[in-house]
Amino acid sequence: MNDPVSKPPFDPSIQVSPNNPCPFLRGLVGEGFVDGGTVPLRTLSQTIANASGETGLKKSSARVQVRGVALIANGACHILQSMFWGAQLNRLRGGPLDKLGAGSRILGVDGTVSEDQIARLAGFGSTYADPAGGSETGLNASQIQTFMNDNLKRAGNQARWYYSLLMKFEWPILLRIMGKGQGDDRYLSVAEVRTLFNERKFPERVTRRMVSQPVRPPSLILRAVGGLVAALLVFGIVALRFPDQFQPMLPGILGNLVAPPLPRHVEPRAAYWLEQNWALEDRHWFHHASQGTATFPVPYSWFMALEQPRLHFFAKPGMLHDSDHLQRFGFIPSPQTINTDEATLRRFGYANVYDKTRPVPGRLWDPPVNWGKQAENVDGLPVGFARMTGVPDPATGKIGEDRIGLTCAACHTGQIHYKGIDIRFDGGPAMTDLRKLEVTTGLSIAYTLYVPGRFKRFADRVLGPSASDADRDALKQKLSAIGTFLVDWEKTYAKTIEGKTRFNEKTRRDEPQQDTEEGYGRLDALNRIGNQVFSQDMTLSGLSGFEKNLHARDAPVSFPPIWTVPWLKYAQYDASIEQPLIRNAGEALGVTALLNLSDATPKDALFRSSIDIKNLNWIEDLLKGSAPYPKKQLSGLTSPKWPSDIFGDDAWKIDGDRVKRGRKLYADICVECHLGPVNDPVFDIEFPQQSIWSSDRWQSIGDDKFLNEVQKSARGMGTDSSQASVLATRTVQVPGFLKLDPTQNLNGWWNCNLPDVSSTDMPYALGLMVLVDIVSRKAMDDAKIDPKVQNIWWGARKNCPNPGPQPAEKNEPGPWYRARPLNGVWATAPYLHNGSVPSLYWMLSPAAERPKSFCMGGGRDYDPKQVGFAVTDGESCKTGQSRFSTRAADGTDLVGNSNAGHSFDGTPGPGKDGTIGRVLREQERYDLIEYLKTL
Repeated sequence: MNDPVSKPPFDPSIQVSPNNPCPFLRGLVGEGFVDGGTVPLRTLSQTIANASGETGLKKSSARVQVRGVALIANGACHILQSMFWGAQLNRLRGGPLDKLGAGSRILGVDGTVSEDQIARLAGFGSTYADPAGGSETGLNASQIQTFMNDNLKRAGNQARWYYSLLMKFEWPILLRIMGKGQGDDRYLSVAEVRTLFNERKFPERVTRRMVSQPVRPPSLILRAVGGLVAALLVFGIVALRFPDQFQPMLPGILGNLVAPPLPRHVEPRAAYWLEQNWALEDRHWFHHASQGTATFPVPYSWFMALEQPRLHFFAKPGMLHDSDHLQRFGFIPSPQTINTDEATLRRFGYANVYDKTRPVPGRLWDPPVNWGKQAENVDGLPVGFARMTGVPDPATGKIGEDRIGLTCAACHTGQIHYKGIDIRFDGGPAMTDLRKLEVTTGLSIAYTLYVPGRFKRFADRVLGPSASDADRDALKQKLSAIGTFLVDWEKTYAKTIEGKTRFNEKTRRDEPQQDTEEGYGRLDALNRIGNQVFSQDMTLSGLSGFEKNLHARDAPVSFPPIWTVPWLKYAQYDASIEQPLIRNAGEALGVTALLNLSDATPKDALFRSSIDIKNLNWIEDLLKGSAPYPKKQLSGLTSPKWPSDIFGDDAWKIDGDRVKRGRKLYADICVECHLGPVNDPVFDIEFPQQSIWSSDRWQSIGDDKFLNEVQKSARGMGTDSSQASVLATRTVQVPGFLKLDPTQNLNGWWNCNLPDVSSTDMPYALGLMVLVDIVSRKAMDDAKIDPKVQNIWWGARKNCPNPGPQPAEKNEPGPWYRARPLNGVWATAPYLHNGSVPSLYWMLSPAAERPKSFCMGGGRDYDPKQVGFAVTDGESCKTGQSRFSTRAADGTDLVGNSNAGHSFDGTPGPGKDGTIGRVLREQERYDLIEYLKTL
């Protein structure tokens, strides 16, 4: 091997084994910088770090990363040998770094160089100005990525899932070490690549870097110690670089430092939004209209500047806001604007729905919904992400930076996948994992603060590259304060929950509180709202001691569909809130609208918030449409129709004979709770006495009629009672100066007839009702809404606790769940309120037979036969999917996750909680399923 201190590189370069397929390593061997056989990891890592031209921490980081890659270069079976003796450069062929024909194919297996493949490489490039003068063909980072993607495409089925990861250690590294120019104009010279392959020689500037920095061989002891250190580092680095594969294997505190695993993003072949009576402009506005929420803990511009919390050895990580990245959390992509070409709209699925129908825009409805100007989405964020502009601090009134928040569309916009096609619909349950997004955002902030180089890039994006050191320091201080608060809050939450208990109805004893995993498609919204409003908002307002109001997130539910909801007396599963403005404003506060609860601010600032009361009202009106009576039909957002016209697949065709039999079964066994269907005229003709339009459950409230749904006891239905019990059993404490006084306020405003309740220690249900009421009234006053308009917005529906089934039924003790009409039920899997039943087939089966453990998320294909998801009990989950299970690892029941109840397993009666009907024959199940598809 050449000693770089004493003599220049070999010229001509020496021959290199064809079993070393890496052009950069071949150059190192060819010029004598390293031996062609076994090379100590220290020597190899230091030599490559020298070649990179980096200094300081970046150079040290490069050495660590190279050492980690070199450790596995010869395969898992050779790690110990590599650790103590070094990497074997003449035995790399066929190892983890060899892509077996899925790479550039410039170098053959016999070591010959293909000029045709070099010419192909050049075809992906363009002409660049050489900093030394003249011009030449080269490839920048984007063109290199295109080249690598085409290599994988060319390889077809021969390409393995990890090849795209291996490519990050090849051409991007060559660009970093051998590239010319700066920034986006930095390019890799094709001429220099040709020389590297043919002559195994580096450009003189690279050679000078290595010659000027000597590399001394390490002692045996240093090799051993260095190898052990490298072994530990490589596992940590690989886990950070590939968290989707490694995070689940890491213990507690280490796992918390690594981004949660996410499913692989698969681009659909086509996407279709279903027709639901909304014009394109209504749909896009709903997707991005701000409710006044600041869900993410940083300003909008900061969020757009954050990188994904993953370590990349040489290339930069992707951005946190990248649509492909956010889609891995389950979000649906959305165009920047609807004022674009048809091809773009079709790519997002927005144009297809309007090929045959042209819904009337909300502005032309009777009554009209004039929702103002179109919501912007200039950065191409997914459905449900909204930018809140001109945000005043509720405490001081000072205008701050724009914020970014989630809207109701983030949780109530659905999507199913089938053989590479995405079907999308508004108002349906989302298949998102918001907890993973929370954790990932927090880690992104931490990585920005502590991973070398990240804060500089972040500050360049936020402040501009010419920003002063003082401005950068101020920015870092603010970001650090946010990061510290997030960490401290997680610790506070964990410590508080650890010391709390809950009453277990099944065992009849107290037990420690513990979170139940929400996962894809579920959220414990009620407990989260309480934690936000009665604990975190109080802490942010400068009040101390109210962490005692925290409660474990142990009652997760599937996101409920929201079509038809404005005409139902109760929207939530637990029939908890009748008043629509309270329902929507409470949701906005729970999704982190800014709220001032401080007594240290001016009196008129108390209860001021950032909720957009106008948008909340418009959203409700857009969902509502015109009154169902006297037309006896629903308008506004209608439920999606079974998409048999989109798929040519026989599995999606409707069997008319089955539908007829299923309609009769529905009349026999479903109408008692779910009432007649709202959208089947044939049913109304055949079963007029059971038609929903002749039902006495339509209740006149003010000038309109609302459907007072059937309410059933959670105990009698046999379903999990956790969500129904949240408002019934949870209590909160509040400071006296807030003067919430539920009895006085709710009785005075709504004639609720409540008994006396403490104004500082109260049921969570009453505390939430009265606080949201006060905040909503404050928001309308601050927005200078005319008192007459305020009365119209409030309507006649009361903000009072639910009295239970009406008329009262002694056999239905609280807490209760309400049964909604089943229009669009095919699009709402998984079923039961807690998402514990994967398909309609299992909903119509005896509860004891239902799968107790299955996987959700990750683009799981929809099953049109079972209507929902075809699962296998106890199945293995793919990377990043979440597991639903009725039992914990120790065999005990998981709170909130029972899949019992609503069971067709016998004759209902006393002592048979959970049994609602006889066992259905297989044909009957599929007949009823076929009918439900048509609703």
